[in-house]
Amino acid sequence: MNQTPTASELRNSLVDDVIMNVSLTRDVERALRTVSRETFLPGVDLKDTYADQAVIIKDNPGGPLALSCASVPSVVAMMLVQLDVQPGDDILEIGAGTGYNAALLAELTRTHGSVTTIDIDPDVALHARTMLNRAGYERVHVRERDGLVGAPENAPYDRILAAVGLWDVPAAWWDQLREGGRLVLPLRWRGQTQSVALTRRGDTLVSDDMALCGFVPIIGQDGERTAALNTDDTIRVHHDEDQAVDADALGASLRGAPVEVLSGQRIGGEESFDGVWLRATAGGDRVCRLEVTPDALAQERILRPAVPGRSPLLVDGDSFAYLIVRRECADPQRPFRLGAAAYGPRAQSLAQDLIAHIEAWGSARTSVARLTITPAKTDAAAGPGFVISKRESRLTLTY
Repeated sequence: MNQTPTASELRNSLVDDVIMNVSLTRDVERALRTVSRETFLPGVDLKDTYADQAVIIKDNPGGPLALSCASVPSVVAMMLVQLDVQPGDDILEIGAGTGYNAALLAELTRTHGSVTTIDIDPDVALHARTMLNRAGYERVHVRERDGLVGAPENAPYDRILAAVGLWDVPAAWWDQLREGGRLVLPLRWRGQTQSVALTRRGDTLVSDDMALCGFVPIIGQDGERTAALNTDDTIRVHHDEDQAVDADALGASLRGAPVEVLSGQRIGGEESFDGVWLRATAGGDRVCRLEVTPDALAQERILRPAVPGRSPLLVDGDSFAYLIVRRECADPQRPFRLGAAAYGPRAQSLAQDLIAHIEAWGSARTSVARLTITPAKTDAAAGPGFVISKRESRLTLTY
């Protein structure tokens, strides 16, 4: 007779699965096997608690994204590895969520360090405080606070971890991170979000790792815009505030015939090609995100993008090109071929520009961009690389 697995068995099974995709340190693995996630998700079925998926803890009636959730465990683990917590570290977490992540951080910093977690939502902060107390982590400091302000009363910190999506690096955080300290945050630029691990060196943050991810955005940053290309709002372009997008002109071009160009790069069924997007953002200001809904695909309003909900897009005036994937039988190990679909008067040239990004990625598929960030208010000259200016910081990308 089959017995229902215990919480401990499910927890260890989940960590075993995470190890298959994330290279865990011994300390992070120990923390994941120690902290009872079910304590922080009361009322949630144990199988859902220990599935590698996000769990919403507070809905957002006014928008499509939740106000707060428990993040995907494998992403939590990956970011903890990036953070590289040492025993005795003082840590600030932005976005308290369920309190589970703060408990993991408390395990990592052990008894000689400190953990401060903050959340702008009073219900979420209260939930985190209650659950942390219930789990025996009373020493974690929980504050109801705007994450963009941080928690200067316990600063400076050796580590800052953001568990919410950021469009910019808040100026207030610089004074709260020690020299040599690490900042890990889901940072959004040109329509994609990367979990970036950075070390502070004076007035510069320098990355040594990044990985594609997705997070609930922080409240108070609004640097991204959305433009509908058709009247029923089923085809959209998401772009940053410094990018000019003429939705009417692009929508008019969409009614014309598309151009389709294939690259020489092929991929397997489980092989990621997200590096194409990252590569393109280091090469110009024209990169945005294309979103195509199932209704638009069903009505054949547009050639199918590589990932309908989020595909890299190049925009130039009244023309645009985006990533596509086509199945071929030439190579059974890599049966899918990457390419570009484009619309508008400059469709052919834009498609070729996107193909160039695909080929550059294909020549060094595991290469990751180096990101340096400086405060926008500094006079420091940008180093070599492509610069993206935001309200409070400057991003420089190099390969």
